[in-house]
Amino acid sequence: MEYVYAALILNETGAEINEDNLTDVLSSAGVDVEESRVKALVAALEDVDIEEAIEEAAAVPAGGAGAAAAADDADADADEEEDEAEEEGAEEEEEEDDDDDDASGEGLGELFG
Repeated sequence: MEYVYAALILNETGAEINEDNLTDVLSSAGVDVEESRVKALVAALEDVDIEEAIEEAAAVPAGGAGAAAAADDADADADEEEDEAEEEGAEEEEEEDDDDDDASGEGLGELFG
């Protein structure tokens, strides 16, 4: 996250987001800078309008709250279905175990006749 924050600081101050500036900001903050991460971030932000991305991100919570609630509902439904499936599976296992007991009991009875 600190790499993204450094890019946001550079954007806010109007400085160019390049490897040197990003490395300077991170170093000033006491971050152990990884050159590969700096290069990857600079490359990823090359064609991105950061101001537009910030505006889109700011708009997400208003619409995202409904989506988050829908996701929570979907998770709850999935959990209920999973619980029901587990219960059915346990009941079927008990029935199979009962059947196995009957069959094994008959087999033993035949051996000792």
